[in-house]
Amino acid sequence: MRRAAITAVGHFLPEDRVTNAEMEKWVETNDEWIRTRTGIAERRMLRDPGKATAHMATEAARTLLRKRGIGADDIDAIIVATVTPDMMFPSTAALVQANLGASKAWGFDLSAACSGFLFALSTGASLVESGRHEKVLVIGADKMSSIIDYTDRTTCVLFGDGAGAVLVEPTEEDCGIIDSIERVDGSNWSILCMTGGGSLHPSTHESVDRRLHFLHQDGRHVFRYAVQAMADVSAEIMERNGLTGDDVRFLVPHQANLRIIDATARRMGIGMDKVMLNIERYGNTTAGTIPLCLADFESQLRKGDNLVLAAFGGGFTWGSTYLKWAYDGKPGA
Repeated sequence: MRRAAITAVGHFLPEDRVTNAEMEKWVETNDEWIRTRTGIAERRMLRDPGKATAHMATEAARTLLRKRGIGADDIDAIIVATVTPDMMFPSTAALVQANLGASKAWGFDLSAACSGFLFALSTGASLVESGRHEKVLVIGADKMSSIIDYTDRTTCVLFGDGAGAVLVEPTEEDCGIIDSIERVDGSNWSILCMTGGGSLHPSTHESVDRRLHFLHQDGRHVFRYAVQAMADVSAEIMERNGLTGDDVRFLVPHQANLRIIDATARRMGIGMDKVMLNIERYGNTTAGTIPLCLADFESQLRKGDNLVLAAFGGGFTWGSTYLKWAYDGKPGA
């Protein structure tokens, strides 16, 4: 059986760190409140006005190519999961393709908020499993600082900027992406959204004055939906693949809130020692969180390790992926 496997990872994080102490100067909040409710201590911010999501995605991809020992011309397709494209068009994927010089690649952006990377990974895997492509670059990247209202203390403390990338290639070994579940429910779209900038509310003086170009969420309702959805879909993918908590090497969750992650792990029957966490250092990088986790923990992974990836995001969107890791990570990778 021809399966699709992750064969390399790369990441990029802006140098500037925004600590909770700095947040205290911007809005009425404090370090203890942020830590106890979210698990976040700091987040990264891309402050250079001349750089955006495509820059971060490109740098993550360059790191990946260097580690894999291949050139940009080897890439067949580029899928960028993002809700903060550099512009409406051309796509961020097109900008990344040009930056890399990936002359043989086509590509597109995929918008599914915090579930974007999982949806893009499933799409990229399908291209490989079909035999159409040999090497697909899947990137999750968001410059969330570009759509965050830094006078809104309920949202500005949560998000950071960053990018992670994976390379998907075919394998006939007992590894790779085994199963995935994707879900969407648009009936609750207004609970987590950004209404400005599209064809319904194009950019005008009025839309700017009404602050429609910032992310808006009803945190309490999002939390309730996210806890149930991420836990349910993770338990479902384990059940239909005959997995127990003992079989799972790592849960790789979207890094939105430590309490949501803890609830998902408990539902799966695994301890927090089997959960990839970097929310304390990066905050919620939206489509970037899961590939950033894979990059951070790469050196701890061994071929054949069972991983369960899970995410929940605006839309609402949510999903889970079960995969067997395809290679031994290297120290310092």
